[in-house]
Amino acid sequence: MAMASPIFASVIPAKTTAKPTLFLPIASSSFRPCNNGSHFSPGRVSSSSRPSLSSISPLTAASATSVEVEKEPTSRNSSKSLPFRVGHGFDLHRLEPGYPLIIGGINIPHDRGCEAHSDGDVLLHCVVDAILGALGLPDIGQIFPDNDPKWKGAASSVFIKEAVRLMHEAGYELGNLDATLILQRPKLSPHKEAIKANLSELLGADPSVVNLKAKTHEKVDSLGENRSIAAHTVVLLMRK
Repeated sequence: MAMASPIFASVIPAKTTAKPTLFLPIASSSFRPCNNGSHFSPGRVSSSSRPSLSSISPLTAASATSVEVEKEPTSRNSSKSLPFRVGHGFDLHRLEPGYPLIIGGINIPHDRGCEAHSDGDVLLHCVVDAILGALGLPDIGQIFPDNDPKWKGAASSVFIKEAVRLMHEAGYELGNLDATLILQRPKLSPHKEAIKANLSELLGADPSVVNLKAKTHEKVDSLGENRSIAAHTVVLLMRK
C-alpha cells in the first residue's frame, strides 16, 4: 500500500475546536473575566465592564424568575394533609404465671398473663402504635414511657383513648382496622366477639370496620410454647 505523500499531508488543516463564548451575568464585583475567557478570577471590575440588565437574555431572566415563583407552591404543598393514612402496629409480651391475661380490654381465663408495666394488653398496645404510626407520631413507648410510675398497672384503654383523641385532632377518622393475634393458648374463638365489640367501642367505630383474627404459632419458639403473645394491626385513617 502506498504511503501518503508528506506534501499532501501537510496541506490538510489541523482539526481545531473553537471554544464557545460564554456570557454570564456577574452578580458581584469581586470577579472579572480573564483575557482568554476560559475562567473567572478574583478582582474588581468597573461598572462599565459589568453587563447591564438589558444585556441578559430574556430566557435567562425568565428562568430565574420561574424558579423563585415555583418555590412558594412547594412549601405550601409540603404541609398539605393526606386524604388517607396507613399505619402498622406490632407488640409482644412475655406470659408469666400470676398475671391476668387481658386482650382488647377483656379478661381472658388462663393460667398466665402478660408481664408488663401497664396491664399488658397486647392488642390495645398494638392498635395504639398503628394509629400513632399512621399519624406520623412517636410510638406508644415514647408517649407513655414504661419507666413513668404514672402508668404502672394502668388500663390500656387510657392509651387507646388518647390515640383516638390525637386521630380526631389531626382531622382523621378510622376507615378500617385489621388485627391478628398470635398465641398458642388459650383458644380465642369463644372470646373474639366480646373483644371485637369492646375494641370497636373504644375506637368509636362501627364493628363492621374492625376485624380480628387469631393464629397459633405451630408450637414454634416462645409464641408456640405458650411463653409469649404477639399482635399485628393495620389501620386505615380517612380524612374527615
